[in-house]
Amino acid sequence: MDLTWFIIYTLLVLVVVAFVYLCFSDGDFLLMYYSKNGKELEKMKGQVVWITGASTGIGAALAVEFAKVGSKIVISARSKEKLDQVKKKCLEAGKPQGLKEADILVLEMDMCKFSTHKPCLEAILKRFSRLDVLVNNAGKSQRARWEHIEMPVDRDMFELNVFSLVNLTRLVIPQFEKQGGGTLAVTSSMAGISGIPFSGTYCGTKHAVHGYFNSLRTEKLTSNIDVVVLCPGPVFSNLLEGAATEKEGENFGGSMGANDKRMTAERCAFLMMVAIAHKLEEAWITFFPILPMMYAYQYLPWLTRKFIRLVGPSLFQKLRDSKETVKNK
Repeated sequence: MDLTWFIIYTLLVLVVVAFVYLCFSDGDFLLMYYSKNGKELEKMKGQVVWITGASTGIGAALAVEFAKVGSKIVISARSKEKLDQVKKKCLEAGKPQGLKEADILVLEMDMCKFSTHKPCLEAILKRFSRLDVLVNNAGKSQRARWEHIEMPVDRDMFELNVFSLVNLTRLVIPQFEKQGGGTLAVTSSMAGISGIPFSGTYCGTKHAVHGYFNSLRTEKLTSNIDVVVLCPGPVFSNLLEGAATEKEGENFGGSMGANDKRMTAERCAFLMMVAIAHKLEEAWITFFPILPMMYAYQYLPWLTRKFIRLVGPSLFQKLRDSKETVKNK
């Protein structure tokens, strides 16, 4: 066997091994390594972490995960009642780390009311004197046919999923620069990596998030400001209930079944915390078959598109929602 064939066979073996590994993983290679071998979680104790959209789902679970490692936590959302419930869970989870009630700040905030952003940041600095991590987690999903989406839906979703995050981040950056650094994390989606069917506006907002925050990361390469883009796949939450449709002001109102193929919010939140603690530039948080498909889309986009054309968008939708949530007609 000459050297050329040896290299080819070696590469083929590596590809097969990598594919098999991805079939049994729930995150990208680097994230999985740090989730098992990383040491940075210990350094999160005492750091001030602000999580937006923290009243339910991934945001609430993420607050509890940071409480477990002893971080000081700021949780914000529109529902103070739900935030108070999350606070109780955080206090219970943080007991072993000595977390006290004064270490958790609840802020009632509507992300789309930009005028509230600065007062909330000021309240955080008044309580803790600094902010170490901002997790831009607020947002909503969508289930709709592309050509039927009304333009006001596009505008409203960009206002929440993109512009509100950008505005808040622009307020936080000067504070990070003043104190010598910080971490900016944003919850994107696997929909920010590829074009997911029946969520045209949602995909557009998540691609915009990648553009904005990847640009910011490049600008801040020589500073101590880190940017982490988090890309979860299907997760158990109330996301479908409040998802947008193609009509202005309408919610999808769907629910998730116990047998749906989804990651738990707790597991997703833990992996997100690992990515944030280790300052990973981008983290993919999902499992088979979506995870290997995303790798294929990243490195063999033409082949992946042919596969999607072969199986059809409806089947691709079922991989995401475990059922056909939108009829392709």
